[in-house]
Order: sequence, then structure tokens, then C-alpha cells
Amino acid sequence: MDITTRPPPTTGLLLTGGGARAAYQVGVLEALADLRLASGASRERNPFAIITGTSAGAINAAALACGADDFDLAVRRIVGVWQDFEAHQVYQSDVLSVMRSGAKWLGLLSLGWLIAKWRRLKPRSLLDNSPLEELLRTMVPLERLPGLVTQGHLQALAVTASSYSSGHHVTFFEGDEQLQPWVRSQRLAVRQSITYEHLLASSAIPFMFPAMPLDIQGRTEYFGDGSMRQTAPVAPAIHLGAERILVIGAGRMHEPRGTTEAGASHGYPSLAQIAGHAMSSIFLDALSVDIERMRRINQTLSLVPPEARQASALRPVELLVISPSERLDRLAAQHIGALPAAVRTLLGGIGVSSSANDIKGGALASYLLFESVYTRELMKLGYADALKQKEAILHFFGWPAPVPGHDAAPGRIERRRDPLRL
Repeated sequence: MDITTRPPPTTGLLLTGGGARAAYQVGVLEALADLRLASGASRERNPFAIITGTSAGAINAAALACGADDFDLAVRRIVGVWQDFEAHQVYQSDVLSVMRSGAKWLGLLSLGWLIAKWRRLKPRSLLDNSPLEELLRTMVPLERLPGLVTQGHLQALAVTASSYSSGHHVTFFEGDEQLQPWVRSQRLAVRQSITYEHLLASSAIPFMFPAMPLDIQGRTEYFGDGSMRQTAPVAPAIHLGAERILVIGAGRMHEPRGTTEAGASHGYPSLAQIAGHAMSSIFLDALSVDIERMRRINQTLSLVPPEARQASALRPVELLVISPSERLDRLAAQHIGALPAAVRTLLGGIGVSSSANDIKGGALASYLLFESVYTRELMKLGYADALKQKEAILHFFGWPAPVPGHDAAPGRIERRRDPLRL
């Protein structure tokens, strides 16, 4: 095939996990939609043939995939949800509900497991996320997915979850019939029709939300957040055929050397600080390592002669990574007071304070702050960070430079957002 007529490479999108932090991804997606429109490329088909997601990123991924025939409209609908978020849309936040779930956990810590066994208390999670299913049914029209695949608007949607039962990290995918599942050490892929149960399982933050039962290979296993034990976050998009991948993270990939956050505590860590550190290990570290590994592989392949590379199955994969330029736990610390009173009291019991200087407590709160005062700030940051990489984005997609006078600009995000009730 002549190089001038070669079709553009298959593009994949990876949206990572992080609870309320996933609002950052929405700001990036909105900037992409604006840049695409300004460049005149908006009449092209959906820019992402393959969409993969984990945790809250799986929810955003599914919502985007279910609107693959109109990328701009799909992005606007997702923006409409995240800009007006309230915690009660995700988990029960009234006093009685929090007492039924979270207070039971704290009671076990104080009373001991012996008494708990005697009383037959079996708490499943700190919070009850049953409201999330109702939101998903409004936000994510999964019934559209098979038709979009058949019509060629989408090649595949994949969401990942971690099995508490088997210890395996499982990627569930729905897409083109030619796609085949794969098996690797401690991880595998399963072709299934994506359901709301898959999204609830993938986004079940450990300890915070209850595990979800899913049928897999003829048996029922209980699954939690897909970021757990995720050793290769980029891999599903590659297995599904992506030749270039946009990765949108929900936390800084690297911290500047020698920096210390103002207000950082040097005393013994609180339970909240330990939990926040554990969350960062679950949601952020694997992605950084996998991206570094991918870049090393690409660099190695660039040293292989073209004829030798063509004779093997190895191929470079172009990566574009957009991640927060600011610490999201610092932003969250400024808005802890926006959490529902009952949840704020619950987290206060393990060391989260309402002080704007409580950066360590903010790390844990940043995953649960489904409040518009926080999500809008993350969206604004995502939009601005994407525009900082404008040239790289245009090059990645092969979009022409925007027409003068129609360029996307940071202030545009505020002017474009109109509340959209779904």
C-alpha cells in the first residue's frame, strides 16, 4: 500500500482510576473536543476506535463509548454530569446510612473482632454506593454499544476489575467479533457484554465500596476496583489493536525532586495518611511504571533495523500522556469541608481534618469528594493541562492547526458549560 494512502493508525484511549479524581479526565476530554472542533476535524469519525478504562475511568470510558457516533455530544453529556456532581449521587451520605455502614467498621476497630463475631457483624464497606447504579443507568446507555460496534463507530470497549476470589486482574471487553481474549501472568481478558455490574465492580474502591459478584467462565467471583494488582494498565488497549494510545491519568506521574509540601507532617502517620498513601500506590504507581516500560520498549525497537522489525510481531506504540500538573490531594484538602457532614465525621475518626493544610488527609478525601466545588476545579485543571500540550495533541491525531480566531482557550471552558440534566 502506498504510504500516502495508508489509513491512520488505530487510536486507543486509556482512562485511569481514582474516584472523584476522574473529573480531571473530563476536563481533558472537553479540551480535546474543543481542539478538534477548532481544527476542523470534528466531521471525522470518533477519534478513539478503542476505549479502555479502570475504576471511575471505566465509567467515563463507557459513557464515551456509548456515544461513539457523536464524540462532541458524548463529551458534553459527561461534562454535564461531572460539573454538577453531588456525593449523594454516588454513595449514601445521610447520617443514618453512614452509621449503618461506616460506623459499623469503626465499631469493629474499637470493639474487636471477637465481639464482632459474637454479634455476627459483617460490614461490607465504609460507604453504601447503591445510588451509583441509578446514575449509571442515566449516564451510560449501554444498550447502544452493540449497534455502535456493528456500525463501525467503535472497535472495542474494555473495563478492568480485580477478583478478590481468584486474585486475577480481569479485563472485560465488548467489541469487534475478530478480537480475541488473552492470558498473561495474573491477568486475563474475557469477552462479555459490558453491564452496569461490570462498571460497579471496576469502580469499587477497596474498603470504601462493596465488592460486586460477576460471572466469569461459569463461576461467580467477587470483584473490586480494577486498579488493584494492575501491573500493565496500557496493555488492554494494545491487545485490542491500538497502535497509538492517549493516556489520561488522575494523578501526577512524578513529583519534583527535593520538594516538600507545606503543612506536611513529620510525626507518626494517621490512619488517613496511611490510607491515602495506599490509595496512591493502587491508583498511580502501576501506571507510571508501565509508561516507563513502554517508552523503553519503543526506544529499543527504534534501534532494530526495519527489515528485522517487520519479520517479528514487535511494533512500537505511540503514547501521549496527559496527567495533572498539580497535586490533587492539595486541591482536595481545600475542599474537605464540602463533604457531607456525616462522611466528614466518619473520615475525621481516622484522622482527616477540615484544615486546608491537611495535605495527607486530603489524599484520602480526594477519592470521595464527588462535589461540584472540587470536580469543577479538577475539570478546569484538566482543560488547562491539555491546552499546554496543544501542539503534541494536534500532532498525535494529525489534526491541522486551528483556524485563527477559533482556537480553544482556557477561558472557554467556563463559557461553554451549561448544566445538562440527564
